[in-house]
Amino acid sequence: QVQLVESGGGLVQPGGSLRLSCAASGSIFSIADMGWYRQAPGKQRELVALIPRVSSANYADSVKGRFTASRDNARNTVYLQMNNLKPEDTAVYNCYGRINWNDYWGQGTQVTVSS
Repeated sequence: QVQLVESGGGLVQPGGSLRLSCAASGSIFSIADMGWYRQAPGKQRELVALIPRVSSANYADSVKGRFTASRDNARNTVYLQMNNLKPEDTAVYNCYGRINWNDYWGQGTQVTVSS
């Protein structure tokens, strides 16, 4: 079936960078929006970035100027470049895709920002 698989998480010091990737696989007939969510300990899940298929990305105010989301439609892949990371960015990051007219989420990848 359809799956989204994230990679690229890890431990990084404040001010560092990470690049997350998420590839969709399975019987894919259509992909519309793709993006990234995150959930920090004790907090609700929040939308980090959302990219319509043929439009520019939209970002949460907390990450504007630091994070850049992009997508490769030919490879059914979405990326999240994270620069100048802060401790408050620590969270499990899940990618999202509107695929075959349904909503899918990846299994999550842990990002930890700490000295």
